[in-house]
Amino acid sequence: MFRARDMLEHHKAAGRMDRESLVRCIESCYECAQTCAMCADACLAEDEVKRLARCIRLDLDCMDICVATGNALSRQVGLEPTIQRAQVEACMEACRVCADECDKHAKMHEHCRICSEMCDTCKNACKVLLGNLEAKAA
Repeated sequence: MFRARDMLEHHKAAGRMDRESLVRCIESCYECAQTCAMCADACLAEDEVKRLARCIRLDLDCMDICVATGNALSRQVGLEPTIQRAQVEACMEACRVCADECDKHAKMHEHCRICSEMCDTCKNACKVLLGNLEAKAA
C-alpha cells in the first residue's frame, strides 16, 4: 500500500498541481517498477533466456526510470517544472518501449502480458500528469 495521498495531504509545499493525477502517477511508477523487476526475473527463469534479452534489458531500464520518476515526483519543495516535465516524459517513453517489447512475448509468457499492461497504465498516468503540468504552466 502506498501512502502518497496521505503524505501530500499533510505536506505544506504540495498543491501546485492536480493532486489526484500526481498521486496516481507516483503510485503507478512504483507499481510499474516492481512489475518490471519481477518480469525481468521471470524472464531469467525461462528456457530461452537469450531470446528474452531485450525484454529483460528494457524491463530493468523501465524499472530504474520509474523509481527515479516516483522519487522525483514525491519531492515537492523547490520544484523545477522543466526537469519535472522531462522526467515524466522519459518515464512515459520508457514505459511505452517496455510495453511494446513485453507485448511481443505476451502470448507465450503471462508475466510479459502483465508487465505490458502495467507499463501502459503507468504511461497513461504520466500522460495525464504531463497534461496537467503543461496546463498549469500555460
